[in-house]
Amino acid sequence: MKSDVTIIFNPGELKNYEIFHKDFSDSAQEAAREWIVNKWVELECEPTRQSGKVLLLDRILSVADELGYYWFDEHPDQAEEFARQCSLALDSPVVIIDIPGASISSN
Repeated sequence: MKSDVTIIFNPGELKNYEIFHKDFSDSAQEAAREWIVNKWVELECEPTRQSGKVLLLDRILSVADELGYYWFDEHPDQAEEFARQCSLALDSPVVIIDIPGASISSN
């Protein structure tokens, strides 16, 4: 499966990744979700909702925002891994992570 992942940091700052998955089984998707949770904890991200509830989409937005545009420039292999895990966790061939808009769209 091929996925296209776009991360929008600001109008002039975005990153695009073309990802090829070898394994997109249920267990691989669950592992990707766990990877995102672990990265969120590692970066000490905070819940964005007043209720304290944290959804997968919240975690993805928080991790991308915490890492920042320049980190993605400086760590291309790790950045691609982040994109891979996001597309796998969301089970989507197209993922757009819009940090300023605080939204994620996937097809």
